[in-house]
Amino acid sequence: MMKRIVRFVILTATLLALLPGVTLSQSANPKTSDPIRFASLRADEVNVRAGPGVRYPVKWVFVRKKLPVAITAEFESWRKIKDSEGAEGWVHRAMLSAKRSTVITEQSRTLRRSASDTAPAVAQLSPGIVAQIENCNGTWCEVEVGAYSGWVRQVGLWGLRKKEVIE
Repeated sequence: MMKRIVRFVILTATLLALLPGVTLSQSANPKTSDPIRFASLRADEVNVRAGPGVRYPVKWVFVRKKLPVAITAEFESWRKIKDSEGAEGWVHRAMLSAKRSTVITEQSRTLRRSASDTAPAVAQLSPGIVAQIENCNGTWCEVEVGAYSGWVRQVGLWGLRKKEVIE
C-alpha cells in the first residue's frame, strides 16, 4: 500500500511538470527563500487565497494599494506572495503591478533632497509607510510618498533585494 502511495505522488509530480501550460516554479534559491521577484498590489482590495484558484477560500483581504509583496511561487495565472510581515497566500496576477514600492520596516528613515547623508531633510518616514520607488542605485532609493519625494537609504526598506539597482 505504501509503495502505491509513493508511486502516485511521484507520478503526479512528474505529470504536472510535463503538462504543457502548467508551470509550478519556486524561488531560484529555496535555501535562502529569495523571492522570484517583487511586485506591488494593484488595487485597494486584493483577495488572498489559500491556494492557486477561485475554488480556494479567501484567507484575508489586503486593503492597501501599492503595498510591496514578494512573489515566491507561480502556478498558471496565480502568484504565491509574501508580505513584509511574512504572511503568505495566493493572488491572481491581474491584482499585481510591476511598479515597485517599498515599506519602511525597522525604524524611522529620513527622506532627503538628494542621495547624501548631508542633504537637507524633506520628511521623516515612520515604520509602515509605503513609498513608490522611482529608482535605486544600490545604496539609496529615490521614492515618492504622497506629496513628498526624495532619497532614502536602502537599509531598512522591504520590497527590494540587498543593494538592488532599479532604473
